[in-house]
Amino acid sequence: MSDDASSPSASPPPKPLERIFLVVVDDSPELKLALRYACLRARKSHGRVALLYVIEPSDMQSWLMVEDLMREEQRAEAEKKMQRLAREVNALTGTLPILHIREGNRRDALLSLIDEEPGLSILVLAAGTGQEGPGPLITYFMSPRGLTRLRIPLTIVPGGLTDEQLDAIT
Repeated sequence: MSDDASSPSASPPPKPLERIFLVVVDDSPELKLALRYACLRARKSHGRVALLYVIEPSDMQSWLMVEDLMREEQRAEAEKKMQRLAREVNALTGTLPILHIREGNRRDALLSLIDEEPGLSILVLAAGTGQEGPGPLITYFMSPRGLTRLRIPLTIVPGGLTDEQLDAIT
């Protein structure tokens, strides 16, 4: 009996690892760029997009009931925004994104997620174009301390790109 791929004892070829492009969801105008870039790259590499929304703590610690109500409202808003973005991702990639909603400091929640999810492949952030600089996450990850804490590559999308330019470079 020959030992070819059709024999029951032969194992199938290994499946290539799926590339997962992580995008941090916020209210910045740069989100659109990071999301589009991640979607286009995921579509071309047969990968997926993951979205992270972080609900940051309020300053209302002394008003427990008010804080609880605010947290519930923030959670509902986060879920609504994630559903809208999931539809956009599906339209661009043909796949549903992986959704993550966390509470806490955005940077810490992002680093925790990256550490906890070994399947994440690339962090995609878009740079701001205003006088405030590229954004707090990019600023942190460009520092020696921040860069050493990443275990996946970071892609920074220039903030001034058009959709046509993004299409051309992906």
